[in-house]
Amino acid sequence: MDSMCEDRAMATRRHTVAVLVREGLLPMELGIVHRLFGQARDAAGRPLYEVVTCTLVPGPVRTDADFPVLVEHGPEMLDTADTVIVPASDLDYAPAPSPPGLAEALARIRPGARIASICTGSFVLAAAGLLDGRPATTHWKCAARFRELHPQVDLDPDVLYTDSGGVLTSAGEAAGIDLCLHMIRTDHGAAVANEVARGTVVPPHRDGGQAQYLRRPVPEPAVSSTARARAWALENLHRPVTLRELAACESTSTRTFTRRFRDEMGTSPGQWLTWQRVERACTLLEESDLSVDDVAERAGFGTAGSMRLHLQAELGVSPTAYRRTFRSRVAQPSR
Repeated sequence: MDSMCEDRAMATRRHTVAVLVREGLLPMELGIVHRLFGQARDAAGRPLYEVVTCTLVPGPVRTDADFPVLVEHGPEMLDTADTVIVPASDLDYAPAPSPPGLAEALARIRPGARIASICTGSFVLAAAGLLDGRPATTHWKCAARFRELHPQVDLDPDVLYTDSGGVLTSAGEAAGIDLCLHMIRTDHGAAVANEVARGTVVPPHRDGGQAQYLRRPVPEPAVSSTARARAWALENLHRPVTLRELAACESTSTRTFTRRFRDEMGTSPGQWLTWQRVERACTLLEESDLSVDDVAERAGFGTAGSMRLHLQAELGVSPTAYRRTFRSRVAQPSR
C-alpha cells in the first residue's frame, strides 16, 4: 500500500505535457513529443513527464497521411497542463480560418503554463496573440506569409527554435526534436536531455539554423567537410583553439575554412566553439565535484569569470545556480 501511495504521489508531481492536435495533423510531430518526453527519467528511473494528446472534439483526427489518429481527450486537458505544445497541420500551408473552438481552447491554458509550437503551429500561437512582440520562428518556406499575416511578431526564419519567457517556437518537423530536448534540458539539465538524445539516436544539440537547409542557387560541387577540425577541437577544448589551427586541420586557408564551416554547420567556428564549451561545462557541473574554477579550465573558458559570462549569456544562469538546480546524481562539492 505504501508503494502504491508513493507511485501515485510521484504521478501527481509529474510534469504534464498536453499536445493539442488539429485536423490535418503531421503525425511525425505528435510522435516526436511522446517519444522524447516519454523517455525522460529521473535517477531512480521514474518518468519525469506525463504526455497527453487532446483535440477540439474527441474522436478520429485526420492527418496528412493515409491514417487518422484517435484522440480521446478534449480541450479540458489544457486546464491543468504544465506545458502545451501545438504541432503543425497541413491546413497551415494555405490561408484558412481557424477551426471553431480553437481560440476558446487556447484561452483555457492556465497562467504560467509553458506554450510551444512545432513548425507551422506557430501560426496558431501568433493568431492568438501569444507571440506579439516576441521572437519566433516557423518553417522557412512559410516565413514570407507569416510576416504578412503577423507583422507584430519578431520572426527569425534562420534559427531552429526560439524561447521567450515561456513561449517557444520551432522551425520544421525535425527542429521539434531540438525544441523538445531544449525544454527537457531546461527542466532537468544536460544529463537527462543527453540520455534522451542517446535513446533517440539524435545529437543533444544541433548546430546552426535553418539557413543551412535552404536550396542554394549555385551549389558548390564537392565542398570539403570540416569534420576533422571539429573532432580535433573537441579533443582540445581545454585550451585556446585558434581559427588558424582549425583551418590547418583541413589544410586550407582561414577564409576558406570559415566559409565552408558556416555552409556546413550554419554558424561560425567561434560560435560553435562557445556552445561546445558551454555543453562541456554543464556536463562537468552536473556530473563531477570539480570546483567552478576547475570546470572553467577544463571547458576551455580559462577563468570562472569568463565561464560565468558565457553561461549567463547562453543559459541565463550562473555556474553555481546551474549546478544547484541540476546536480542530483552526485554529492554536492565540498567548499
